[in-house]
Amino acid sequence: MQRVCFLLRVRADRIEEYRERHAHVWPEMCAALSASGWHNYSLFLREDGLLVGYLETDDFDAARRAMEETEVNARWQAEMGDLFEALDGERPDEAMRPLTEVFHLA
Repeated sequence: MQRVCFLLRVRADRIEEYRERHAHVWPEMCAALSASGWHNYSLFLREDGLLVGYLETDDFDAARRAMEETEVNARWQAEMGDLFEALDGERPDEAMRPLTEVFHLA
């Protein structure tokens, strides 16, 4: 199982909106993530907007491609894109750059 961690930054003036939207993630989005191989997926948000994401998957590239093929993901990314800083024209899911794992306590 591959462990993936990534960072994004939520706009400071949109943090509460981001929290509210994630309190009510669409059931079809959750189903698509699970069906696409995203397991044990968590998001952590610091008060300054730093977002840390973590998930486990057999193949992150394949899991991302599977989500790209879903209609619900296109809708979700369009809804969420304006909440983030520095995406440089990318959707939030395209801007996820996995961090290199340097230690894991099994």
